[in-house]
Amino acid sequence: MSPPALADTNLFKPIKVGSVTLKNRLAFAPTTRLRNAEGGFATNLVQKHYEDRAENNGGLLIAEASFVSPQAGLFPGVPMIHTEEQAKTWKPITDSVHAKGSSIALQVWYLGRASYPAILKAAGLPMLAPSALYMDEESEKAAIEAGNPVRAMTTEEIHQLIADFKQAAIYAIKVAGFDFVELHSAHMYALCQFIDINSNKRTDEYGGSIEKRAKLVLDVVDAVCEAVGPEHVGIRFSPYVTWQGGSGADSPLLHPIAQYSYIFSELERRGKEGKRIAYIHNIEARVGRGIDVKDGPEHSSEWVRQIWKGVLIRAGGYLHQPDYANLIKDVNDNDRTLIGVSRYYTSNPDLAERLKKGLELSPYERDNFYSQGNYGYNTYGKSGEKNLDKDSDVAKEKAVPLV
Repeated sequence: MSPPALADTNLFKPIKVGSVTLKNRLAFAPTTRLRNAEGGFATNLVQKHYEDRAENNGGLLIAEASFVSPQAGLFPGVPMIHTEEQAKTWKPITDSVHAKGSSIALQVWYLGRASYPAILKAAGLPMLAPSALYMDEESEKAAIEAGNPVRAMTTEEIHQLIADFKQAAIYAIKVAGFDFVELHSAHMYALCQFIDINSNKRTDEYGGSIEKRAKLVLDVVDAVCEAVGPEHVGIRFSPYVTWQGGSGADSPLLHPIAQYSYIFSELERRGKEGKRIAYIHNIEARVGRGIDVKDGPEHSSEWVRQIWKGVLIRAGGYLHQPDYANLIKDVNDNDRTLIGVSRYYTSNPDLAERLKKGLELSPYERDNFYSQGNYGYNTYGKSGEKNLDKDSDVAKEKAVPLV
């Protein structure tokens, strides 16, 4: 069975997001690939990766999650946007994407208790979280062995987190040239940890009730919007996440709709008051673990668009059905939905063209997601072209920081 051509669906109709008009409604969802240089600098390999996916596209690419500070997280190959020098390494990338007629956002994140304790310890940094709670026994063991046990953030450290997100957004928009900055409040990283009742047991202004658990993420949104304008701001959520200790839909403590409907309502209220952010990026309920697509019955995410009346990016296994049934239904359902795709974008640089024309997709290769070399990163061909092998010159190309 050949995949259907989607040229006549809403996926290939233009849409205005913030102050940018996209030519289609396909978004390259943020995808960590570990191809950046030491010091958090973007590289030539990263530039080629996004440039290839911007060609003959016209849609939105959301660049991989970047740390807002060393305290936010340290890991080899992950970018950081904490200094002007780091931000400037992204400018050739945004320029090349814009030259191809596409738009680009940068996702920014803070790991919290999902950090790597030994790496932080080596840098003289503590393990910080909403509360002194671990994801699981394995993470607790790793922290204790590293001599870097997790502890609850002080109010001052929370305020510094907000300041770091704000400064990262300024660098992303005003120095690096991104069209949008996407706040990573999904998958049980720091902002999501403050929202989730499993990981936030605080009794101060940042915990103890639905409203207080939402305070940090809304404070970050407000600070970033003030700094760069709401039209440049997006945010990603995963209400049903169970990965990394998330409470999910089956929590006996609180259903995610109760918590997240408040947050979406607050963002909608800001929108009606003239401060509407560019988009909300929501992970579908069927991807509860954050990494796997479930088959069979699922909880619905339809309530999200009933509350939030702005642009909504929906992501989660949309290309796993041979007939793209969920994708077609959801993108055609209204005039403000984009579809986010991650894994199939890794192996199909011309994904937009393939979906438009109904061409076969190349399968993604999970073994190459985090392999760090150029093989399995910039070695996938367009439709009708062969993938390059490990012995090719391209596969052997080394990462060079864009400084």
